[in-house]
Amino acid sequence: MSQLFDSYRSNYRDVVQSSIDFSGLPHSFFMRAKADLLRELIAERLRSKKPDMLDVGCGVGSFHPLLRGMVGQLSGIDVSSASIAQAQVDNPDVAYQAFDGRIFPFTDASFDLVTTTCVMHHVPPAEWAGFMREMRRVVRPGGMVCVIEHNPFNPLTRLAVARCEFDRDAVLLGAGKTQKIMASSGLHDISSRHFLLLPWEATAARRVESALSGLPLGAQYATFGTA
Repeated sequence: MSQLFDSYRSNYRDVVQSSIDFSGLPHSFFMRAKADLLRELIAERLRSKKPDMLDVGCGVGSFHPLLRGMVGQLSGIDVSSASIAQAQVDNPDVAYQAFDGRIFPFTDASFDLVTTTCVMHHVPPAEWAGFMREMRRVVRPGGMVCVIEHNPFNPLTRLAVARCEFDRDAVLLGAGKTQKIMASSGLHDISSRHFLLLPWEATAARRVESALSGLPLGAQYATFGTA
């Protein structure tokens, strides 16, 4: 997997954009939606106003500028050392490390918030449980683990995945499956929210999405649990 993403380090954004061009929306729209949801979850679930955060599978760090002011110390890890090098150039205030994809290079209970965004579908299913245990291991007691993933029940999501060059071997998992993996790792108070149902950022559209977030309708979902 590291070699695959090393080869896309310079054009990652373009490849993702080409896979969603049919929607008529820029990649930035989807990134902002994720950041807004994460902001809501931090306010609701964490006592720390600016939690120390680890982003697992951070790629070139394109999400990280949207997190400035929202979190405290931000760290990112990825199996692609080339992507990590590019992320460090673009975001010198973030602490980046390459890792082997299995063991996170941190001691137990190092972060208030551990996230992974559209990464688990690249992890072989046989390794999902171990991947989640590592997320659980490095989060502090009372902290939150959050997985953002593609919703396999949304037909437009499946189209986007089919069009994406580096998603050809992806194995999508629904929110229910992610909840079970989290519970098996020892997390509790687990819940999910589906989002990216409507292609607008207007307040009214967001309210509709919020009301329907419990249904598997949105293009993506966030599943989150407490350590």
